[in-house]
Amino acid sequence: MLPIGPCKVPVDHGDITKLPELILGGAVLNTQYNDDPEAIPLVEMLRYAFSHGITAIDTSPYYGPSEILYGNALSNLEKEFNRETYFICTKVGRIGLEEFDYSREHVRFSVMRSCERLKTSYLDLVYLHDIEFVPLQQSLEALKELKKLKDEGIIKNFGLSGYPVDYLKHVSCRCAHDEPEIGPLDAALSYCNLNLQNVTLEDHYLEWKEKSQLKMINNGSILSMSLLRSQKTRGFHPCSQELRQLADIAAAYCQENGVELADLATRYAISKWRRKGSTVLGVSDLQELKKALQNYWIVENNGGLLDDKDTALVNHIQSKIFGSHMNETWASGIEHHEK
Repeated sequence: MLPIGPCKVPVDHGDITKLPELILGGAVLNTQYNDDPEAIPLVEMLRYAFSHGITAIDTSPYYGPSEILYGNALSNLEKEFNRETYFICTKVGRIGLEEFDYSREHVRFSVMRSCERLKTSYLDLVYLHDIEFVPLQQSLEALKELKKLKDEGIIKNFGLSGYPVDYLKHVSCRCAHDEPEIGPLDAALSYCNLNLQNVTLEDHYLEWKEKSQLKMINNGSILSMSLLRSQKTRGFHPCSQELRQLADIAAAYCQENGVELADLATRYAISKWRRKGSTVLGVSDLQELKKALQNYWIVENNGGLLDDKDTALVNHIQSKIFGSHMNETWASGIEHHEK
């Protein structure tokens, strides 16, 4: 994992630890977040990201037209940034809100389709998407196929993603110790578990990484799927009504102190995950991307720490506003996992 720095030079696609600290996320290229994903200025955003060291993208077939839009944009930028200068991370298994296909046949089909959509002959990292929604045995079969695709060189690294940290930890540890056909995974992606309202990922990080022999644990949804910002939380958000209301109070408190909640939340998450893994940014326009990068450098130039004002705001929000709702989670996936 590399700090944000110069690009336009070849990256080591086989070494996932060389991912940049920030990754441009593709979940926003979906009608869940934007009414017209095709209107997002993706070419300009990718040009700016790649020019400022954000040399990786993260997407999924589940994110509507995200892979197709990324593929077209990358094709338009081919003369400026060739394929050897950036990483492509995508996912397999989740098709729709309640539709999953973890069969080995679909995993292979999905990977090959992603290569076609993204106009590439290989993928740098493929996650098994949202593993908590299917029985364990289905996940293991899918991971076996991903391992085979890695052995064939079609993908360089593979892993899993999802919401419940304890279950992600359980499955990745099982692969490392009890599934010789799979072996240690390369990476895991957790979302909504390391942010201003939830630090569960940080609590598990060291033990999880060591026991599972993961090379990378990456952090997504640092604004908790729109919860941690001054604008209205998206209707699909599964959190409790109480947590929504507290987030509104936190946003108002930040505004009173001349700070945008989304900026504070971004700086907080970046400071917490600095040098541990990559942080996936969900930004919908060039201005949001520039602001996120500016927040990154505010933290980086302060030795990876928040300044005194940010620290005081964070302490008040976490202790006085979120209080007992710190680390509150919501139901995700099937109720009983086979262990």
